[in-house]
Amino acid sequence: MAAPSALMFDDNDGMADAAKKEWQISAELGVLYTSGNTETESFKGKLNGAREYVSWRHKGVLDYYKAKQTDQETGEDETTADKLFASAQTNYKFAPDSVSSLFVFGSYENDKFSGYDYQATIVTGYGARYRYSENLYADYEIGPGYSWRKPIVDDVVQETETSAILRLAGNMVWDITENSRFNALLASEIGEDNTKTRAEVSVSANINASLAMKVSVSGTHNSYVSDETIEKLDTETAVTLVYTF
Repeated sequence: MAAPSALMFDDNDGMADAAKKEWQISAELGVLYTSGNTETESFKGKLNGAREYVSWRHKGVLDYYKAKQTDQETGEDETTADKLFASAQTNYKFAPDSVSSLFVFGSYENDKFSGYDYQATIVTGYGARYRYSENLYADYEIGPGYSWRKPIVDDVVQETETSAILRLAGNMVWDITENSRFNALLASEIGEDNTKTRAEVSVSANINASLAMKVSVSGTHNSYVSDETIEKLDTETAVTLVYTF
């Protein structure tokens, strides 16, 4: 069994029952400064939590990213990214060793450059975890839900819009070695007016038992934006240090 590390917070299948009752929490932090012809500053912080019971699985994410760039002519700082995303999920397994489960998922996003003041969802449905080998497993989920969002038109926040959605999600975790992990996530919330899709691919490698380095590429796509000047696809590339409590 690998030493406890930042790479192990979301997979507790092989742990003893006593260990399953402990929260596993990891925190990510990344800061980047550039100077010279271009002056930029970016910050990324992320908090992950997971807890595994015999019949229950809980997990949550709090993710924040902000970037600024200095105008070389005026010297003024311009914010180029400012996004907060939070989600929480609970799965109830049909049996302790069952691949199948029922889940409830909720999320909230505040992205100042997405064309929305905020977007929020709540979903319930069916989930399944398939373990293809000792080092590789994948989660699949499908379920109906409801979404809330406030579009921004000409810098004016509009009334809240609501709609029914269908959420499809998949997450693959591969422990490449005892000290490195590959993770791929894809989730899509399909609605009548907008389909929102989130994706992330990351590779983590241990520095020591509690600290790891992580490289990730993620993106969020909205099929509808209220302003033609706003890009439908927003991407983020980050290098962070991950500390596991």
